[in-house]
Amino acid sequence: MSACELGKAQGMPTVPLSNGFSIPVLGLGTSHDGGYSHDAVVYALQKCGIRHIDTAKRYSCESLLQKAIKESGIKREDLWLTTKLWHTDYGYEKTKQAYLESCKRLGIEYLGLCRSIGVSNFLIDHLEQLKEDCRVTPHVNQVEYHPFQRPQELVDYCRSRNIVFEGYCPLAKGEALNHSNIVQLAKKYGRTPAQICIRWSIQNGIVTIPKSTKPERIWENCQVFDFSLVEDDVAILNGMHDGRHISWDPTPIV
Repeated sequence: MSACELGKAQGMPTVPLSNGFSIPVLGLGTSHDGGYSHDAVVYALQKCGIRHIDTAKRYSCESLLQKAIKESGIKREDLWLTTKLWHTDYGYEKTKQAYLESCKRLGIEYLGLCRSIGVSNFLIDHLEQLKEDCRVTPHVNQVEYHPFQRPQELVDYCRSRNIVFEGYCPLAKGEALNHSNIVQLAKKYGRTPAQICIRWSIQNGIVTIPKSTKPERIWENCQVFDFSLVEDDVAILNGMHDGRHISWDPTPIV
């Protein structure tokens, strides 16, 4: 995974990286599942203050994002864009070529080459092996994170090495939204279940990238900076961890 940060996100809180850059704490995820919405991305950039977009070659929407970014009118230097290598592109020369191809599809001149380099779905064993194999410590580790999957040992390990933890699937692909604890907290705070999940993730210090193709949902997901969960309620959500994976389990990867 490669990323870049080129200027503070306007009005969006950021998290510092070990290389001196800062990543917006809330972003917009894209994926190969659930389709892609041009209008939703433009809306997120123009109306919601989103300055952090997560994509990947595998998602097949880099070229579509190029159009949305241009239409939004947001300057390139105000955007944090993350894209990812597919495993067939591993290796020095292949990585450089894949990087250039992603830049072309996105319509940009640069991503995170030699700036901010991250990994995705790396567990402690994987990060330990990486430490043996290379000199660069990842700036970011992007891993599944939601109330049912809160890998706190991995979060603590990343923090001990100044690796920012970034969480995807914060709503557990919708499975968290009907859980009684989350529904009750939503009523208590006068918020939606999605806002409770995203606020909890951010309060736990996680860079959070919910995905949606609906403008109204993206707006909802961004309204999480004007309230806080009290400590006891954070503890309730922390206690919901049961180890389930909504996405996939990287444990077998060696």
